[in-house]
Amino acid sequence: MKRLPLIAFWVLLLLPALSWAQENRITGRVVDAKTKDPVPFASIGLREEGTGALTNEYGYFQLAGLEKTSQDSLIVMTLGYERSAVLIKRGSTEDLIIELKKREVKLEGFTVKGGKVKNLELGSKSNNPGEGMIQGLPGSQYAFFVKNDKQKKLGNVRTVSFYIGENGFPREPFRVRLYKADGNYNAPNTDLLTENVVVSASRGGEWYTIDLSSYNIPAPEEGFFVAMEWIVGGDKFYTTNFMDNYTPYGQIMRPTFEYKESRTWSYTIGKGWNLLTLANGQGRRYNAMIKAEVDMIK
Repeated sequence: MKRLPLIAFWVLLLLPALSWAQENRITGRVVDAKTKDPVPFASIGLREEGTGALTNEYGYFQLAGLEKTSQDSLIVMTLGYERSAVLIKRGSTEDLIIELKKREVKLEGFTVKGGKVKNLELGSKSNNPGEGMIQGLPGSQYAFFVKNDKQKKLGNVRTVSFYIGENGFPREPFRVRLYKADGNYNAPNTDLLTENVVVSASRGGEWYTIDLSSYNIPAPEEGFFVAMEWIVGGDKFYTTNFMDNYTPYGQIMRPTFEYKESRTWSYTIGKGWNLLTLANGQGRRYNAMIKAEVDMIK
């Protein structure tokens, strides 16, 4: 009984801190500025904090509030929309409605004159994955550069394929991303696939192929990046502040050690793209096991 006053003292002492932790958060919804429909899987990042979140399929998001600064810019980016920035101040900021404007994208086509079109496979050639796992968190991406090594004349992208591991949750959905290598240090940057393509494999331990021929995407001459983006479903939300109590879920890709060069980049919300430089004992680089089929014009 003598301990009760002491326990009560510590509880009272901690209450302000606990209350602040619960109140210091940012929640809201991202919608289309014209239709007011939800914008799923949008990237939400705090510029100075270096943290972020991903909206779920209903456009909702939540993340911890400011800790490093008194105010920050909340950057919102997603496929097919213009980038938006919202000023955030320390304290509880809840029920934000962020409206995004559609981005006009002009795709350049091509015309085949007097040539034959054949299939060309770019990227990983192996059916035997290397040891290891490539696990993502919602909002993160792994992009592999499918290089046009033999400098063939390319047409449209036909298919892309990912080697889905047998572990994890292979049937969870993910979003397919295609990029030009026009960022800093030839990092992924400009979207080639400008529509949401969310897919789900039936099982793991094999290649999973997605047909993109209907999107009429011209393949850049030097090659392009194919990326897997992990997304969230239902009422699950993700923020880097909650790493300690967040259990990763979703599919797991397998690596390949076919190349002596690093062709894989990883993306994290709030931190951007980084080149993977891991290698095995033989000097072969650790790359995501991804490939693509494109039209080759002869």
